[in-house]
Amino acid sequence: MRFSQIPGLRETKEQLINAVKTNHVAHALLFDGASGSAALPMALAFSAYVNCENPTENDSCGTCPSCLKIDKIAHPDFIFAYPTAGGKKVLSENFIKQWRDFVKENPFAGLSDWLEYIEIKQGNIPVEESRQIIQNLSLKSYEGGYKIVLIWMVEAMGQSAANALLKILEEPPEKTLFLLVTNDSNRLLTTIISRTQRIAVRNLSESEMVTFLTDSNGLNHERAAQIAFLSEGNINRAFEILNQKDQNEKDWFANWMRYCYAFDLTKLIPLADEFDALTKESQRSLLDYGLKIIREIYLECVGAKNLIKLEGDELTFVQKFSRVFKFENLDKISEAISEAQMLIERNVRAKIMFLDLSLSISRLIK
Repeated sequence: MRFSQIPGLRETKEQLINAVKTNHVAHALLFDGASGSAALPMALAFSAYVNCENPTENDSCGTCPSCLKIDKIAHPDFIFAYPTAGGKKVLSENFIKQWRDFVKENPFAGLSDWLEYIEIKQGNIPVEESRQIIQNLSLKSYEGGYKIVLIWMVEAMGQSAANALLKILEEPPEKTLFLLVTNDSNRLLTTIISRTQRIAVRNLSESEMVTFLTDSNGLNHERAAQIAFLSEGNINRAFEILNQKDQNEKDWFANWMRYCYAFDLTKLIPLADEFDALTKESQRSLLDYGLKIIREIYLECVGAKNLIKLEGDELTFVQKFSRVFKFENLDKISEAISEAQMLIERNVRAKIMFLDLSLSISRLIK
C-alpha cells in the first residue's frame, strides 16, 4: 500500500511523511478514523514508507524488497493483531492467510466485514495476543529496519489485554513502532490514548470522493456525485453502493414517493414485492438514500438552499416535493424510515414492513 493509492487526505499524508523526513516519528501512533475510512490503508502506507529502501519525496518506492513484502503482508518484522474469537488457539497468526486476502480485497472494509469473512459472530483481542506481541518483540529484527506492530481495531482489546501492553507501549524496544488503528477511540483506555500520538483520518470530502470515483472507477460525474452524497465520505460504503448492480436509488425513491402521494395501491403492492426480493444490503441502501433525500427536502423547506448537496434531477425532485410534503411531518417520516431500517436488521419480513411504511408515509405526506 502506498500513499498514492489512498484517495484525498493530502494533509494526513503530509503529516506522516514530514515526521519521517524530520526524524520525529512517535513510537506509537493512533490512526483514528470512522469505519470505512482510510485509517488502515494509511497505517499500511506509513509502514511501507518508514521501511522503504528507496523512498521518493512523497511515497515509498513500491519495488524494493521491503515494500514488496509489506504489500504481501509477509514482512518478517511486521506483526499484526486483529479481532478473532479469542483464546490461546485462535490468535491473529492463525488467521494470517485470511487477513492477507481480506486486506488485499478491500483495505477500507470494517470490523463487521472481517467477522463475516472469518465466519465468527463476535471478535476480540485477548490478553494472550498481547503476550504474543511482547514475546515477538523480544526477538531481534530480521532485516534491520523498523519492527512494526499494527493492531487493527484496538478497541476490541479487553482491559487485561490492553494493560498487558502498557509498559512496552510506553517504552518499546529500539526501532519499534506501534501503529494502532481504531474506529471508535471513545472506547479506548485513557492509558492507551496517553501513550500514543493521534493521527486523525477523516472521511473523504465530497469533491475528493467524486474525483476518486471518476478517475479510478470510470464513473460519470452524475453517478459519482450521487454515490458521494450517499456514502458521506465513507470509502467502504461507496464501494458497497458501487457493487450493487442495476440499482438506481434516485428513480426508485422518486417513484415510491409519487405512489405514496397518490396513495396508489396498485403500484405500492408490486413495489413491496420488488423491495422484498432485494438483498438486505440493497434494502438498507434504498432506505438510507430516502433518509438523505428527506433531509435535503427539510433544508429546502427552511430556506437553507446553500446547504443542499444535490444537483440535476435529484435537486429538481427535492424542489418539487418540498412543496408537497407537510413540513411538520418530515421528522415523523424520517423516524418511520429509520424504524424500518431497524426492523430489516431484525429480519422482519421486508414486504410487510415496506407496505406498512408506504401507507404511513402516504398519510404523513398530506
